Amino acid sequence: MVRLGTVLAIIAAFYLLWTISIVVSLITAVVLLAIFVRLIYRDLENRAFMKHIEFLLQVNRDELKALNGEYQQFEDGTALAPKEHDYAADIDIFGHASVFQFFNRTTSDPGAGRLADWLSAPATSADILARQEAVKELAGKADWRQDLQAYGRETRIRTTTVDRLQAWLHEPGLFIQFRHWQWLRYVLPGIILVIVAAASFKQLPMNVMYGSLLIYALIAYKVNKVVAPLHERLSRIVDEMDILAQSIDLIEKEHFKSPELQSIQAHFNAANGKASTKINRLKKILDRLDIRYNIVISAPLNILLLWNLQQVLDLEKWKRQYTDDVTGWFSNLGMMEALNSFATIHFNNPDWCFARLKDDHFFLEANGLGHPLIASGKRIDNSIRIEKQAKLMIVTGSNMAGKSTYLRSVGVNVILAMAGAPCCATDMTLSPVKLISSMRIADNLEESTSTFYAELKKLKSVIDKVNAGEKVFILLDEILRGTNSLDRQTGSIALVKQLIKKQAVGIIATHDLALAEMEKEFPRSIINAHFDAQINQEELYFDYLLKPGVCKSINASILMRKIGIEM
Repeated sequence: MVRLGTVLAIIAAFYLLWTISIVVSLITAVVLLAIFVRLIYRDLENRAFMKHIEFLLQVNRDELKALNGEYQQFEDGTALAPKEHDYAADIDIFGHASVFQFFNRTTSDPGAGRLADWLSAPATSADILARQEAVKELAGKADWRQDLQAYGRETRIRTTTVDRLQAWLHEPGLFIQFRHWQWLRYVLPGIILVIVAAASFKQLPMNVMYGSLLIYALIAYKVNKVVAPLHERLSRIVDEMDILAQSIDLIEKEHFKSPELQSIQAHFNAANGKASTKINRLKKILDRLDIRYNIVISAPLNILLLWNLQQVLDLEKWKRQYTDDVTGWFSNLGMMEALNSFATIHFNNPDWCFARLKDDHFFLEANGLGHPLIASGKRIDNSIRIEKQAKLMIVTGSNMAGKSTYLRSVGVNVILAMAGAPCCATDMTLSPVKLISSMRIADNLEESTSTFYAELKKLKSVIDKVNAGEKVFILLDEILRGTNSLDRQTGSIALVKQLIKKQAVGIIATHDLALAEMEKEFPRSIINAHFDAQINQEELYFDYLLKPGVCKSINASILMRKIGIEM
C-alpha cells in the first residue's frame, strides 16, 4: 500500500508541480522514485525474512517430533550406505529408522556426506576431542544452529551443483586467455559510444553509425553464441550459491571459542576476503548475465557495451582468483552441518555423555548404556566393562531376551564415541578402536552367495584384521548359524580359541552353552553374561537386564507351543 501511495504521489507531483516549476517537479519525482525503489528492496527483505521464519518454524516442529521418538522426517542416508562395510548393515547406520536418520540435521549433500563419513570410520583421538568440544559449544547456540538449518532448507546444495561448478572451474577460459581483451573490453564500447554521440550531434554521417552498429551487433552475436551454453549451465546453481553465501555469512559473523569451529571459520574469513562476499560476487555476475533473456534490454547493452563479454570476462577473472577456495567452502560447510547434527542431539539429550578416551588398549567401560533409537521411556539401560586384551564376553540368553539389542547398543555407542558424538550412556570410557561385526547375514542371489558363505566372508574379514594386529572391537551374533549344529559348535569353539590367542576383544551372543563353558578353560579371557526370561503360567516376561553368569532358562518350547507346534 505504501508503494502504491508512492506511485500516486509521483503522478501527483508531475500533475501539480509541472506548471509551477519543471525542476521542482523532476526533483520531487526523483526523490519519490528513490523512496519507491527502497520500498521494493525493503519488501523483498521482508518476504525473505518471513520465508526464513517459516523454515525456522518447521525446524522446531521437526525437533518436537524427534523428542517424541518421531525422526522419519529427516533423510535416512540410504544413498550413502556403502555396499560392503565392517558394521554399517549390522548396526543400522543407514536407511529407514537408522542411526544416520536419527542424528541427521544436515541440509546439503556435502553435509550429509560428511556425517556419513564420520559414522562410517573412527576418527583420531585428536579429532574426537576437537569435535566433542565443538559440539558442546554449538549445543549452547540453539538460535544460531536453527538459523543455519533454516537457510539450508530453503534450497538444498546438491552434489550435482558442486560437480558442475568444479567442472567449470577446471575448464580453460573462453576469452581471458587472449590478454588483449583486458583493454579491448573498455576501448570497443568507448569507440561505439563516441560514434553514436558524434552522429547524434551530426558530427559524423548517419551511415557511419549504422555500419558501426551492425559490426558491433555481429560481435555481440558471436560472443552470445559462446556465452549462452556456459550461462545455461551456471544459471542452474544461482539459488544454491545464494544459500551457500547466506550460510557461510552466518558462520563468518558468529563468535566461536573452540579451535575446531575457529578453524572452519578461518577457511571462510581468508586473507583475500570473506567467502560469502566472493560467492555473492559470482552470483551478481550471473544475475547480470540473466539480462540476455530480455531482448529489449540486452540488445542495446550488448551492442553499445558488449554486455555479455563484460560479464564472461568478470566470470573468468573470478574463476582465476578463487578456484582454489571453492572446494574448501563446500567441505567446511559440510563439516559445520555435521557438527550441528551432533550438537542438536546433545541439546535434545543433555543427560547423554561424551566418551573419555584411554590410551591403553584395550579398555571399555560404560554405565547406563542404551540404544539411542529406543525412546527413553521404553529403553532399558545396561553396563559393560572389558578391561584388557584377549577378553571375550559371551552373552547367552533366551529368545527375544535382548542379546542382539545389547550388542547393537554397545556397537552404536562405540561408533558414536569414535565419531566425537554424544553417546547414549551416563558415562563411557574406551580405548580408540574400530568396530567390526558379523550379526545380520543375508544371502546374495545376484552374486550366487549363500547365507553360510556370506557369513564365512564376514568372519574372514574379522580374522584377517585380528591376525594383522589391528585394534578392533568385535561383535558376533550366533556364529555359523548356516550349518549343522555339530559343525557350528566345533567351528565356534575353534574361532573363540583363535580370537583369544590373537589377543582379540569383543562380545559374542549365542544360544550355544558350550561357548559359555569355555570359561572353565579360559577363566581370564571369558566373561559370561546373560539375559533371561521369567515364566508365569506359560507367559514370558522380559526385564532386558544383563546379568552375570550363564543363562539357565529356555523359552523356545513355550513360543513354539504358542504358535501351534505340538510338543
